[in-house]
Amino acid sequence: MKSPLLSLPGAVPAEGVDEGVAAHYGDLFREQRALADGTGFVDLSHRGVVTVSGEDRLGWLHLLLTQHVSELPAGQATEALILSAHGHIEHALYLVDDGGTVWAHVEPGTQEALIAYLESMKFFYKVEVADRTADVAVVHLPAGSITEAPEGTVVRETPHGRDLFLPRAELESFAAQAGPPAGILAYEALRVEQHRPRLGFETDHRTIPHELGWIDSAVHLQKGCYRGQETVARVQNLGKPPRRLVFLHLDGSEVHLPVPGTEIRLADDGADGRKVGFVTTSVRHHELGPVALALVKRNVPVDARLMAGDTAAAQETVVEP
Repeated sequence: MKSPLLSLPGAVPAEGVDEGVAAHYGDLFREQRALADGTGFVDLSHRGVVTVSGEDRLGWLHLLLTQHVSELPAGQATEALILSAHGHIEHALYLVDDGGTVWAHVEPGTQEALIAYLESMKFFYKVEVADRTADVAVVHLPAGSITEAPEGTVVRETPHGRDLFLPRAELESFAAQAGPPAGILAYEALRVEQHRPRLGFETDHRTIPHELGWIDSAVHLQKGCYRGQETVARVQNLGKPPRRLVFLHLDGSEVHLPVPGTEIRLADDGADGRKVGFVTTSVRHHELGPVALALVKRNVPVDARLMAGDTAAAQETVVEP
């Protein structure tokens, strides 16, 4: 779905999964600094929007999600996952309940599969699931922003900022008074700085929550009764995940960033060393320079010097080995 904000001055369209919104508006670092200072906004209108209404909505979602939501207070933001039977991550949901409806935004293009799964699990519960992507757009206001949400807008407030579920018809009028726009590349740079994983970027078909640190923010360890819970409990109580998320400081003298999927090797092993991980997201940060998130094998020493392709990389621990 193409955003009308791509008509704003300087807008350069994003590619890949973020197609439909602006990658940037002409000055990537200025846009990053604005977000870090709490000004401007990010157009996330390409993301899927799903609602669940009905009197059984919270209790029903509690049975399906990794998060404890049966008593979720109105207005309190949370995030949750849906896992496969083997504990692998299939969906990531960013949730808020407005007192009558649960609102969630999800990765672009994943809402249809999510809704199909939710519909298959309705049984006798009094719930209604709806795809609201066509008429509701997600807009992000950074932490510290004093921009007011339009009256009646559902707001999901987190330490990283506010996500607004804005009527799509109001997107252009909101942008006109919300301050300078920032593209998805600026938003992603701050996400990487904050070590926040993203479905489809830091995940593959076998990722489990422990590997990415999602066990702290999206999984409630004292609840059961959801698909994949046995794997979560077993790894948490008896073992360690096979991989771990790391934050990489990349050699700033390189012209090109290592693309997602670039193999990571131990620097001391040379060019023919074995693969110990791969880059998941790489960005240019306005203060830190070129940085990345990556998944590496759990037994890679935390002080090991790494190579991301031909680029030297120093690691910071995100998930403890």
